Amino acid sequence: MKENIKKENMKQDEEKITVFLIDDDEFLLDMYALKFKSSGFKVEVAYGAKEALDKLKKGFHPDVVLLDIVMPKLDGFAFLEILKKEKLLKDSLVIILSNLGQKDDIEKGRLLGAADYIVKASFTPTEVVEKVKTLLKK
Repeated sequence: MKENIKKENMKQDEEKITVFLIDDDEFLLDMYALKFKSSGFKVEVAYGAKEALDKLKKGFHPDVVLLDIVMPKLDGFAFLEILKKEKLLKDSLVIILSNLGQKDDIEKGRLLGAADYIVKASFTPTEVVEKVKTLLKK
């Protein structure tokens, strides 16, 4: 009986959607990770784009990527350019989650392959989760 329950729980875990949070702000990463986990998602985090690239090059393949733009060493736009060039996330939904909200930034993000652009200051974490759920249904 216990074995069946364990197998069922493992099966449910395997079916969860994996969200990859990329930001250099540890507080924000923790906050969004907690919100997505409590909403039933698997969550992986990277403290910056370089760490994220390392994980992706080692074979990690998330369903959804939430990417900040303003980060040291490698910003989100440069990260998107590398993703595009190296075809690292062909099937993943990439969403920019940044405080940069100028029209030019939003257009640049979309041109580089982002499915959507969320301005952090305009959305609560709960609204971000809902937005991701909506985008996944499309």
